[in-house]
Amino acid sequence: MSNVAIIGATTWGNTLGRLLADKGAMVSVWARTEAKADELRQEYQTGLSRDVSTSGLSFTGNIDAALCTAEFVICAVPAQRMRQNMRLSNPHLNASMILISVAKGLEAKTGKRMSEVIADEAGCVSRDMICALSGPNLSGEINQGLPATSIVAGRDMEVNKKVQELLDSPNFSFFVSDDIVGVELCGALKNVIALGAGIMDGLGMGNNAKAAFITLGWSEIVSLGVALGANPGTFYGLAGLGDLIATGNSLLSRNHYVGCELGKGRLLDDIINSMSHVAEGVDTAIAAHSLANRLKLETPIMNLVYSVLFESLPPAEISRRFKNGLKPESIF
Repeated sequence: MSNVAIIGATTWGNTLGRLLADKGAMVSVWARTEAKADELRQEYQTGLSRDVSTSGLSFTGNIDAALCTAEFVICAVPAQRMRQNMRLSNPHLNASMILISVAKGLEAKTGKRMSEVIADEAGCVSRDMICALSGPNLSGEINQGLPATSIVAGRDMEVNKKVQELLDSPNFSFFVSDDIVGVELCGALKNVIALGAGIMDGLGMGNNAKAAFITLGWSEIVSLGVALGANPGTFYGLAGLGDLIATGNSLLSRNHYVGCELGKGRLLDDIINSMSHVAEGVDTAIAAHSLANRLKLETPIMNLVYSVLFESLPPAEISRRFKNGLKPESIF
C-alpha cells in the first residue's frame, strides 16, 4: 500500500486522489485552508461529488499532516502557484520522496517548466526523483470512468516505472519516457494552440481553417521545443498530438473555452473572472512569447494568440489574415 500526498485540492488533484484511493493507496489531499478541507470532506461523506466510501482518501489543511508519511507527492496546483506551494512544502519534504508534477504550464516570469520550478524550491529532492505526468487526460472524462492514456516522464526510468505502477489502472494507463523536457513543453504549449483553436471556433471560421491554424501552430511548437532540448518525436506522441487533439477540440477544455469566448467578442478579464478554474494557456502564452523571442524564432501563429490576449488585437483580425492565403508569411 502506497502513501500519497496531493498538493492542491484542484479538480485534477482530486480526480487523481480518488483514482489512487480506489486502487488501495492511502491518499491525503492538502487544501489551501482547513475550511476548504472540511468542505471537500463533507462532499465525499454525503456523496455530493461521487458515491464512494473510499476510506483511503482524506483532506487536510495541515501541510505537515499531508506530507509526513508520503512516499509520492503529486503537485497539482496551477503553474503560476507552483513555486509558492513548493516553497511552503519544502520543509516537510525528504530526499526519498518522488515528486510528480501534473500542472500543464510554464512559469510566466521565467519560462521554466514545472519540474524546474519544483527542483528550485525542493532543495533536498534530487532532479532524478522529479517526474511529470502529461497527455490527453481531460479530468471530466476520467471522472466518468472513460478510458485514457498518458505519459510519465522523468530523468530516471526506474523512478518513472514506480510512478507508472502507482497510477496505472484499467481505465487509465501510462507509458514512460525519459524526455521530461519534451513532455512538459507539449503539455504546456499545446494550451496556447488550444486558445487559438477556440478563437477560430468562436469566430465561426470552420474546421478547415482551424485545422490549418493548429497545424501551422504546432509546427512552431515543435521548433521551439527542439530549440529548448526536447526530442522532436515526443511532439507527435500522446503528450503532444494526443493532448493537442483533445484540448484543441473538446468542450471540456478550459483553454478552448477561453479562446472561443474571445472569438465571440468577450474581454479576457471578464472570461477569466467568470471561471472557477484556471486556463493555463493564458500565462503560458507569455512565457512562450518570451522564449521564442529569446531564441530568435519566428512564431507568427503564437504571436497572433499573444496579440489577441495581451495587445488588444481584435480576434476578427485573425480571420482577415488567414483569408490572405493561409500562409505563414501572410500572417505578419
